[in-house]
Amino acid sequence: MANDSAGGTTVTELKELLVTYARQQTVDPVKALGRYLGFGLAGAAMVGLSSVFLALGLLRLLQTETGSTFTGNLSWVPYLLVLVVVGLGLLVILLTIRRAQRQNRGVVHESEVP
Repeated sequence: MANDSAGGTTVTELKELLVTYARQQTVDPVKALGRYLGFGLAGAAMVGLSSVFLALGLLRLLQTETGSTFTGNLSWVPYLLVLVVVGLGLLVILLTIRRAQRQNRGVVHESEVP
């Protein structure tokens, strides 16, 4: 091992510095990303599950509270109406995502400024 003029070992200090730097630049951000991703996935699962329950609730509402309107040969109409509502909801979500992507393309991030 090489000793510097002050009597300390530079190799040991360098190793400690590299380990600390690697932990700071890799492990800590990955932990934060994992936490962020976990909350995002849990939120997406809850929104998806609630959407299914809302669609089923709307279907049952149309089937039970409309009297004899959707009976017999028209028993398929509530399913079509719920399908249209779900499709419109998905369309709104997709348009919102596209708008956000277009806005993000025009934004210059601080890290990109020379």
